[in-house]
Amino acid sequence: MGNVVHRIRKVDPVRVAVVCASHYGATLGIAERIGAELTLAGLETRVYNAATPPHAEDVAGCDAFVVGSAVYMGHWLKDASTFVRRHQPTLLEHQVWLFSSGPLGTETTDADGADIRESTVPAEIAEFTNTVRPVDHRVFFGAIDPEALSLPHRVIRKFPGAAEKIPAGDFRDWAEIEAWAREIARSLVKAP
Repeated sequence: MGNVVHRIRKVDPVRVAVVCASHYGATLGIAERIGAELTLAGLETRVYNAATPPHAEDVAGCDAFVVGSAVYMGHWLKDASTFVRRHQPTLLEHQVWLFSSGPLGTETTDADGADIRESTVPAEIAEFTNTVRPVDHRVFFGAIDPEALSLPHRVIRKFPGAAEKIPAGDFRDWAEIEAWAREIARSLVKAP
């Protein structure tokens, strides 16, 4: 009788880059939580600050991307937008998810009954929908600590009515963020 040799083929883990631009750290916290959930699901995940993004060879070695930014005045921060535009050809060839962090407070609709998340989708998302064709884009509520703000942002919060429009607090919904990350992981994990 001959010996039967079973060969086990090593399957490389799916490599995911989570890249974000964060002004005061709240959006970075969201990116880190997404990264942690993806890692728990067995994906090889690295979280990058868009201000010091991965090198081109690292980007080329990724299988999927999650890219997010804090939103100010209806726009993503420049570092995140620059990352997407610079790596557009690579992103277009892979699965990409986008997220934005910005609305503050606990209300999900405005005074007219409009969904706050829909009304705060940053201007760049329309462009990125065409250029990198993301699987999904989510808007998450953010956080603001008045003590951590720069002097110009503290001054803005002192304008009449600004404190009501820019309330202090952490409004991030961690359960929602984690659930979204698990959705991403399920779509990336290949069944044996």
